[in-house]
Amino acid sequence: MFNDQTILITGGTGFFGRRCTEIILERYKPRKLIIFSRDEYKQFEMSKIISEEKYPCIRYFLGDVRDRNRLYRAFDRVDYIIHAAALKQIPILEYNPIEAVKTNIGGAENVIAAAADRGVKKVIALSSDKAANPINLYGATKLCSDKLFISANQFVGGKGTRFSVVRYGNVFGSRGSVIPFFMKIRDKGVLPITDERMTRFWITIEQGIDLVLKGFQTMEGGEVFVPRIPSMKVVDLARAICPNCKLEFIGIRPGEKLHEIMIPEESARRTHELDTHFTIFPDYVDFNDPSKGYQFGKLVPENFEYSSNTNSEWLSVDDIKQLIAEFY
Repeated sequence: MFNDQTILITGGTGFFGRRCTEIILERYKPRKLIIFSRDEYKQFEMSKIISEEKYPCIRYFLGDVRDRNRLYRAFDRVDYIIHAAALKQIPILEYNPIEAVKTNIGGAENVIAAAADRGVKKVIALSSDKAANPINLYGATKLCSDKLFISANQFVGGKGTRFSVVRYGNVFGSRGSVIPFFMKIRDKGVLPITDERMTRFWITIEQGIDLVLKGFQTMEGGEVFVPRIPSMKVVDLARAICPNCKLEFIGIRPGEKLHEIMIPEESARRTHELDTHFTIFPDYVDFNDPSKGYQFGKLVPENFEYSSNTNSEWLSVDDIKQLIAEFY
């Protein structure tokens, strides 16, 4: 669906954006693929690998999602947008809360307005497990962002732009992942663990990108797509990386959860289970009206909660070792 189309990725020089760019170029022949970000050095570094000379469809566009006028210029004749730009570092955002609000909420509002006014066909915004029952500012801003994108489908009216959300947790191997940190310090013989009970979902960047690209094909507007993925214990991850290391339990950090939640129980009545993912439908959807075009699956039980500690699929230490060996 992206052949001869113009795609724009906000935050396109980040971990997700770079890999997503590579995958789109491998699978499709877009008319243009625009990398929108505010860091000129990251654009410079990325352009040395994914250059306009090698890929004539590539464009690097410097700008900030806080700047609505710049977005209006960038979104001119764009067909599809992946909104990945966000401030994400939890401790830093707790200390600088208004900056998180300006980028994660104000930026979302700007993307929505510019996309609707420019006639963009579809927009998918990246969310986070932190947005489900948030306990820190980052999660609260992402929850607000999710709500803005979902509600946007109601006020765009006949303009036709459709908005949906893809939500997943920590990505294996990303800059914020604990894996590179553990591998860097394992020679010291001690790995710090916040809590021995801690669990996390496991997703690769490719799985996350696949869900986003599939979302564009199936979305009607207002859905939150959540991947079906396995869980792991953080202590098992540590044992897989360094079996002989001592584990030092240091306590949970401010704003941190014991377990990841991607679908809270309160959303169960609107959640359908499909083969590869769950879909949380918006409140305004009439589930009895098949003409809406939504891809419904099986409605989950009323008390359903998709949490990393109650997940039905788990990775063993050997499973984790094998997966790490494939990437490192």
